[in-house]
Amino acid sequence: MEITREIHMQQKTARRLILFPLPLQGHITPMLQLASILYTKGFSITIIHTQFNPPNPSNYPHFTFHSIPDGLLESEANTSDVIRLLTLMNVNCITPFRDCLAKLLADVSKDPVACLITDAMWHFTQSVAEILKIPRIVLRTSSVCSFLAFVALPHLLEKNLSIQEEPVQELPPLKVKDLPMITTRNSEDLYQLLSLAVKETRASSGFIWNSFEDLEPLALTTCTQKLTIPTFPIGPFHKYFPASSSSLLTQDQSSISWLNTQAPKSVIYVSFGSIAALNEAQFLEIAWGLANSNQPFLWVVRPGLVRGSEWLEPLPNGFLENLNGRGHIVKWAPQEKVLAHHATGGFWTHNGWNSTLESICEGVPMICQPFFGDQMVNARYVSHVWKVGVHLENKIERMEIARAIRRLMVEADGKEKEMRERIEHLKEKVDDCLSQGGSSYQSLENLTSYLLSF
Repeated sequence: MEITREIHMQQKTARRLILFPLPLQGHITPMLQLASILYTKGFSITIIHTQFNPPNPSNYPHFTFHSIPDGLLESEANTSDVIRLLTLMNVNCITPFRDCLAKLLADVSKDPVACLITDAMWHFTQSVAEILKIPRIVLRTSSVCSFLAFVALPHLLEKNLSIQEEPVQELPPLKVKDLPMITTRNSEDLYQLLSLAVKETRASSGFIWNSFEDLEPLALTTCTQKLTIPTFPIGPFHKYFPASSSSLLTQDQSSISWLNTQAPKSVIYVSFGSIAALNEAQFLEIAWGLANSNQPFLWVVRPGLVRGSEWLEPLPNGFLENLNGRGHIVKWAPQEKVLAHHATGGFWTHNGWNSTLESICEGVPMICQPFFGDQMVNARYVSHVWKVGVHLENKIERMEIARAIRRLMVEADGKEKEMRERIEHLKEKVDDCLSQGGSSYQSLENLTSYLLSF
């Protein structure tokens, strides 16, 4: 009887999901993590991806990958203007995506397709899904609070808010300077992209969040009320399985062997993600701030981080040698492993959502240095709502950097000690939400049942 029931369940879950990630590191990573989670629930997985920033299929032998042309010219295939890039791709990909999806849906040799899951910023996929009569569920790869800020942005910009330090009444605790602006050649592109993403999300069959109820309870309630579609906060995605890499850059494992030589909780880890860029003066202020802090540091300097430089050329001669091993610089690090390492005591971050979540999950307090978009909102929540980080709000200046690092790492007064206690408490909440009966565990069960209902 039990065996028959098990076979029946396997037949029931022999359904295919088609996923379409946005080709930016911060979006590819959670989409592939989501694919792995749903694979463990018995679904077979097909990934459609663009030729720009393709994932590495050899890292996911159990998935099927299909590449589509994205129509980008060589001069357009870069992240220097992300909004322009996404605007172009939402037009260029319509026909190749529709043709690829239609072909997959017509393939009777494979498991029947239950659903299409796409990144929220692929707004064109909603009309394609409707034409091909397949349900579309949206993955939003950032925080719920930043999504609400994006929803409100067009209305707020009509009010012509100009005083940067002024509070935004509709979105406490945000200030005007925290609004998720992204610099682009044509500001119309930004409004158009955001309004279409929100409109087509509302028209979709459901919403998946890489977040959890205990972290963003009010934002999740507000969002559910505003969107009136099923919502599934099943995060943090990366905690469902051991660290796996969907990195587009090669990770330098010397990060870990160097951390092994450092004292517990002594190292400040510094990484500003895969897109942010600095000018040479800012880069040097960061370098001297790290040196003057007298704390061991692991610093990710991505090629292209410094505008006009290949890599470390702006550093003064002998900079690293004079630190006598106190600093280690790499081009890219295995971040989850670094944050989980006993030597890591703080994270100076751009507050991309993946980085923010990973820091919370490992109980590592943050120094917040947002650059654009949702990072501004995340940083304000880290420092003023969850109170698990220090916000560097002024211009990048070496003395302030050194002070912030020392305050976080060694001179912890009552405030800093409370901050460490709070982030430890949040770390425990993560474990609770993922364990049987927890909010994310239950949400994933609900999502699985919902996908099987199509």
